[in-house]
Amino acid sequence: MTQRVGPLRDTEAWSRHGFTGRPEELVAAGSLPRAWAANWRARPDAPTLLSPGGSWFTGSDLLNLTARIAGTFAHSGIRKGDRVLMSSPPSVELVLAHIAALRLGAIVVPVNTAYTASEVSAVAEQARPGFAVLDDQSRLPLTNSATPGALVDEANTAPRLGDHSLDQADTDEPAMLMFTSGTTGKPKGVVLSHGNILASAEALRIAWRWTSGDRLVLALPLFHMHGLGVGIHGTLLAGASAVIVPRFDVDAILDVVRSERATLLFGVPTMWIRFAESARVGELSTLRLCVSGSAPLAPDVFRALGTNGHQTIVERYGMTETIMNVSNPYDGDRRAGSVGLALPGVEVRLAGDPDASVSEPGEILLRGPNIMRTYWENPKATEAAFDDDGWFLTGDIGQFDPDGYLRIVGRSKDLIITGGFNVYPREVEEALRLHPSVSECAVAGMPDPQWGETVVAYVVAAQGSGATAELEQSILDHAAAHLARFKQPRSIRFLDALPRNALGKVVKSELAGAAEI
Repeated sequence: MTQRVGPLRDTEAWSRHGFTGRPEELVAAGSLPRAWAANWRARPDAPTLLSPGGSWFTGSDLLNLTARIAGTFAHSGIRKGDRVLMSSPPSVELVLAHIAALRLGAIVVPVNTAYTASEVSAVAEQARPGFAVLDDQSRLPLTNSATPGALVDEANTAPRLGDHSLDQADTDEPAMLMFTSGTTGKPKGVVLSHGNILASAEALRIAWRWTSGDRLVLALPLFHMHGLGVGIHGTLLAGASAVIVPRFDVDAILDVVRSERATLLFGVPTMWIRFAESARVGELSTLRLCVSGSAPLAPDVFRALGTNGHQTIVERYGMTETIMNVSNPYDGDRRAGSVGLALPGVEVRLAGDPDASVSEPGEILLRGPNIMRTYWENPKATEAAFDDDGWFLTGDIGQFDPDGYLRIVGRSKDLIITGGFNVYPREVEEALRLHPSVSECAVAGMPDPQWGETVVAYVVAAQGSGATAELEQSILDHAAAHLARFKQPRSIRFLDALPRNALGKVVKSELAGAAEI
């Protein structure tokens, strides 16, 4: 059982972010859709969302179009609590569909656009969506489905759903269902309430001094909490504006930063490395705030961006089950290698650290209005995710420095983070074992300066199959047919046998050494 200490350290951290209230104040608006609609009514002509080369969608546009799209969902039989699966590249049209579903009280199920049809079907089997918004409708054969563009085109002529049918979801009702693979390889559905997503967005609005005058350039996927739960939700809550760039390209992003006079830019470490390597890195200096997340940012990249880009990057720490937890402060010291201080409303402890002093590394434990309450239809996983005092067990290992800044020092699980995306080895291993020439395999991450980690597969070839370049290519081709690109191994290393302990478990820390023998 975790010992509870007084809230002093947390409230001090919150005050460093500019928050001196109580956690319940973060959800005072009731829900994000209510807060968004209030912003649009107050500033109907304010530019809000833009795709490069297009025209600005104003607050009035969003208010009316999302009500019409919600009407399309309702006409298709979607009611409060029904699931709407969404998987499409970033676009204003996709954001409009997301907003419309939340305004109706439906539960949005974001799905990685790199997923194959079988991977999308595995999510749909659990979520049982009544409607799907897809870039390619063949990825999930469903009677009720549409592309984002078709939805918006139809909305221009569809009846508008009345205000009495919109923005009625309560704080405790589910808003999003995001699937994250567990160590068993079977996806777990994270149920996030309207209160969860509102509390996290409001904490970031306060901590990052987000205002209606800000303009974000967003080139992150919209199936991931970073792009959707931080970038889109935060922008709309602050009454700010965002330019949604469909794919990452250094020059294209910097062009938009200049032409649209942007103030904010969010990215994952892989993106920041590319900026640091660009001859145009100095153009980052016009931005008010640059944020890195989803994986650790290497200190040398942090320093290079500071020296050449005149940007002291803000690193933060979050996860699907908890949205955002910790951030380096906007005002004050932003430390390389640290994720900073607890965000408003979030309590942070380390297991075995009851006095909250400078600590030995321990598992990071969290409480707050941002924390999910349950996994989808999985009471056993839910029970295992919390300790007896209600602290969420992250599985991440952290350590506090003397000033209370948190540093992530490792993971208790085998999670691989590559380019900001989570890869769970068990899922990759199960796919590779389907190859007829793979007898055994184990998957692990290898440090990489660009991607954070890359996926490496250690394979014991079946009898009669030689460890040849042809077999390696065959296994890589097999992986490409069964797994999203970011989950696929970058290399195959053949072993005579996997290193195991006395209990027969694979010792993953010894894999790299075994491959070198």
